[in-house]
Amino acid sequence: MVFALPFHTARFFRPTLLDVFGFSNTQLGDLFALYGVLAMLSYLPGGMLADHFSARFLLSASLVATALGGFAMALIPGPLAMGLIYAYWGVTSIFLFWGALIRATRDWGGSGAQGTAFGILEAGRGFVAATVAALLVFVFAAMLPDDSNAITEAGRRSALQVVIILYSLVTLAAGVLTWIAIPDAERADGPRFRPLQGMFVVMSRPVVWAQAAIVVAAYCGYKGLDNYALYATEVLGMSEVAAAQFATWGAYLRPVAAILAGLFADRFNAVKATGLAFLIMLLSYLPLSALAPGTGARNMILINLFVSFFAVFALRGVYFALLEENRTPKRLTGAAVGMVSLVGFTPEIFFAPITGRILDASPGVGGHQNYFLFLAVVAALGLLAVLALLMLHRRGAASFWPARSDLAR
Repeated sequence: MVFALPFHTARFFRPTLLDVFGFSNTQLGDLFALYGVLAMLSYLPGGMLADHFSARFLLSASLVATALGGFAMALIPGPLAMGLIYAYWGVTSIFLFWGALIRATRDWGGSGAQGTAFGILEAGRGFVAATVAALLVFVFAAMLPDDSNAITEAGRRSALQVVIILYSLVTLAAGVLTWIAIPDAERADGPRFRPLQGMFVVMSRPVVWAQAAIVVAAYCGYKGLDNYALYATEVLGMSEVAAAQFATWGAYLRPVAAILAGLFADRFNAVKATGLAFLIMLLSYLPLSALAPGTGARNMILINLFVSFFAVFALRGVYFALLEENRTPKRLTGAAVGMVSLVGFTPEIFFAPITGRILDASPGVGGHQNYFLFLAVVAALGLLAVLALLMLHRRGAASFWPARSDLAR
């Protein structure tokens, strides 16, 4: 839920959000860039924070603070205020949250079930995201007339405001539930390392950089889903409600894909699971970059869209399981997560502005075809990063980590 307000409102209700706020694709992309800049500045210190403080406190505080930003968004402010809100979310959803989430999951998975642990994490996130979205799409549709031509600007605005407020309330409730459910246990893993020293250590490891490159490509694929509802309306001719429902149906593949990918990673290894997912992404994006509904290929388009949903969610279920295969020391988990995330989630800065301009440069089918061609190139680069990591593993690069005594105070 911590990412629902910044991302799900635009993913599932993108056409309506653009209309109500009066944004172009480029302007919305620039808002995401503001979020991304603040998020990038938060990953490193947030990772170090996660190695030293309670996950229960960090996760709960993040959710509550993020929810407060949602109530401000529900006022439908202007571009400047929305920019400040997205920048604020870049801090609340990353600095307190992200490192704590990944460290807690890695600890929970142990040494033999990292793929399953991260698969279940992603599956749970996906199930909640899809379920809440489905409920809010139902509320959204109930507030609008069946005839799309009869929808007024005031009605559309009111329906979106209700969606935003409900997302905010559920996020707030998630913060309370996290405080109740997550144990506040003391860590018992020996003396702690010096944070800056730990950060320099992970920055010097080639396997960390290879993992970061994999996350860059995988996260571009995930960000690519943000435009699927817009594709459904502009290319496939769906209504705003039908497009939101389509995006929600695709989101229900997330738990299935994540768990299957996690099981595959534990049965074989996470690197192979990652490479297979990138290959599937590439093979689904290439047809989408050439097909148009007018050619009678609508069913083929829908199949490839859902296949790309599956591949993207499979990647998200396993790319942090690479921490264990890279033999990252447990006490450096937060530092490694901070470093991988700092590089890996840079698409928060560049992806939306680039793709917004791609779509606006050639409105309609042509712009979306160019968009999928861009995603195909990114998937190919992801495959190259996987091959690089495989080569590093074969050369034993994952074994060169400092001893525990070298990291202690």
